[in-house]
Amino acid sequence: MTDAHGGGAAPACPLRFDIGGMHCAACSSRIERVTGRLPDVEKVSVNLATARAEVWPAPGDADAVRREFMAAVAKLGFTATPAVSEDAEARFAEAKAKARADRKKRLGRLWPMVILSLPLLFVSMGHMLGMPLPAWLEPHGSPRAFMLVQLGLTLPVVWLGRHFYVDGLAALFRRSPNMDSLVAVGTGAAFLYSLVNTVLGLMGNDPSWRAMNLYYESCAVLLTMIEFGQFLEATAKQRAGDAMGALMSLAPETALRLASPDATPDEVPLSAVEVGDLLLVRPGGRVPVDGTVEQGVSAVDLSLLTGESIPVPVAPGDSLTAGSVNGEGPLVMRAVAVGGNTRLARIVRLVQEAQGSKAPIARLADRVSYYFVPAVMALATLSALCWLVFSAEPITTALTVFVAVLVMACPCAMGLATPMSVMVGTGRGAQLGVLIKNGAALERAGKVTALAVDKTGTLTTGRPELTEVIPLTPAVADLGERELLALAASLEGRSEHPLGLAIIRAGKERDCPICEVEEARIAPGLGIEGRVRLDGQPWAVAVGSAAYMGTRGLEPSAEVAARLDALAGEGQTPLLMAVAPAEAGAEQPGEQMAAIFALADSLRPESVAVVKRLRGMGVSVVMLTGDNARTAAAVAKLAGIDEVAAGLLPAEKADYVRRLQEEGHVVGMVGDGLNDAPALALADVGMAVGTGVDVSAEAGDIVLMRGGMEAVLAALELSRATMRNIRENLGWAFGYNILGLPVAAGLLHVFGGPMLSPMIGGVAMALSSFSVVSNALRLRFFKVKGSGA
Repeated sequence: MTDAHGGGAAPACPLRFDIGGMHCAACSSRIERVTGRLPDVEKVSVNLATARAEVWPAPGDADAVRREFMAAVAKLGFTATPAVSEDAEARFAEAKAKARADRKKRLGRLWPMVILSLPLLFVSMGHMLGMPLPAWLEPHGSPRAFMLVQLGLTLPVVWLGRHFYVDGLAALFRRSPNMDSLVAVGTGAAFLYSLVNTVLGLMGNDPSWRAMNLYYESCAVLLTMIEFGQFLEATAKQRAGDAMGALMSLAPETALRLASPDATPDEVPLSAVEVGDLLLVRPGGRVPVDGTVEQGVSAVDLSLLTGESIPVPVAPGDSLTAGSVNGEGPLVMRAVAVGGNTRLARIVRLVQEAQGSKAPIARLADRVSYYFVPAVMALATLSALCWLVFSAEPITTALTVFVAVLVMACPCAMGLATPMSVMVGTGRGAQLGVLIKNGAALERAGKVTALAVDKTGTLTTGRPELTEVIPLTPAVADLGERELLALAASLEGRSEHPLGLAIIRAGKERDCPICEVEEARIAPGLGIEGRVRLDGQPWAVAVGSAAYMGTRGLEPSAEVAARLDALAGEGQTPLLMAVAPAEAGAEQPGEQMAAIFALADSLRPESVAVVKRLRGMGVSVVMLTGDNARTAAAVAKLAGIDEVAAGLLPAEKADYVRRLQEEGHVVGMVGDGLNDAPALALADVGMAVGTGVDVSAEAGDIVLMRGGMEAVLAALELSRATMRNIRENLGWAFGYNILGLPVAAGLLHVFGGPMLSPMIGGVAMALSSFSVVSNALRLRFFKVKGSGA
């Protein structure tokens, strides 16, 4: 789909890679910038939170681009492996296993580091806090023992934290320093300075003075605290996938397969179920795959899939969706879609793709992160030199400043600020029945100032009912009310329009015969025509709006026009029907208007409150509908909408959206994804109602899994909440560094204040990433204001 929201469209099928070895935003930014300059690559997006890269190759040999990208990433010191598994469940399980293994590995390093660092703190600083050391360990009486014990406790901690040095120094030598580089240089400087003093002290060079100028505890405690912070971050990241895990768990692991409707069920793995199989769904059980009801009557709960709390009644012929929960009646169903083709599987794929995408606001953090680590190293060196050259402070002050500045900086928090919020926000949206396709759509939705909505299924229930059949042409003597309805219902069986479905339901309820239909043709937004055979007699039948009849050269009489106006004024939608006897080969039969079908689509109970809430958010609501002006005005008045455009064809809806954009609005469009596809594609944010339409709803940026304005409100409020969360995260990440780095450089000490201990800087650094991730996790509890969702 062409990107209508700014910028050129990227190629449709990106290459996906799992990236190994990234530790902070400087890593992901470096990969993006370097590989983005490859001659055969048009665009690269690297997501730190999901450790995945998407590469859009230029037209040509994709395999060559794949090899070129992997080689470029390897030169930077990272690994890039093609994401071979596109199965959503397998990818999720793999990511979950990696996260669990990473957390376990960090915990295995952390607890011995803590056990060693605590006595080291007591030995190095206890005497300063009034906790006396034994005589054999006292620094003034036994300086050599004091130094050796600290060295003995520090060496295992350095060994356990060696990954900081291996990764950080390697990145530094490749001229692409990252967060580990800051840690390695800072703690390494403290350790080496202390080790030199220890060696000189052991050799008898003023051992008492040198014993009092050791930084072993800074090195060990810093490594321990940073490892602790990363352990907390890994733990919090695991929880970020809770929404995805909840979606994954909706499908049961097994199904009850039947050889015949009356046979004993055989429990089989879900992977063994094939299209066409008969399955039993017991009361309270989950529907295993998509299908249709063959036997039984019940109600299914779709709340975990769509956010809709009211169970939906089902009977033979009705559709069932994998993951929904059966009510009190047993159901026999026939499998229609299995495995990755179910609606649930498509939802999971959409959410995973969204979680791996980037919001435009992330570009700021990426740009800053790319230059951040080299800038911090330069600042640390410059600050230390200034204290050495322009002050009378001892060399230890310069070392303290150097280490404190290096460990205070935290590009990790900047890199996680956006992707973690996008990950949690899109997952929460899926739980509410709002599928947001990417981070860009999530960001734009929060900026919407004008919302164009289709009437049917959004403001109204979307389930209109036939209230009356009004025969018009006595000349068609063979067709009574029942026959007219039979012809219309059979023809509308080729359509999925809500008004057509209402006629079909009415035909079933009144036991109308099902007729053979030939050559059906749909005019989107207008009507449908075709040949229908009733009791052996072929009829040319057309059903649609007055405008549709006008295209066929049929104009309503004054009496019929008055009746149409009266129905529209009551908020009902009138459809006209034209018929003519049809003979094989006849091209233009003499059609006559035969009937009016009056249909009523009641306003959704929440529409009035939601429209009022949207106004309070500064969003103006416009109704765009193909319905006639009188009916549209009646519904709009009930809903509290002032601006209405009625009688619009699909292309005219798109023109209206363009006009709103020219007036300076950021336009959101809500439609059914079929008739409204042009307007959805043109809008800044297209919201396609996914009920009754394929859940991918290609024309939309956001898919609403249930109709109604409450789902629209949830999408807009979730977007604003997520963007607010991202701004909070970025504010914390940038603010922490802007305020912390000058203090670490000794600004307070210049005015007589204290120096910042490197250990305090290390604690703050460790907790900054954890705070960002924890703040993003608050989105798991997002609720639409005034709603229980």
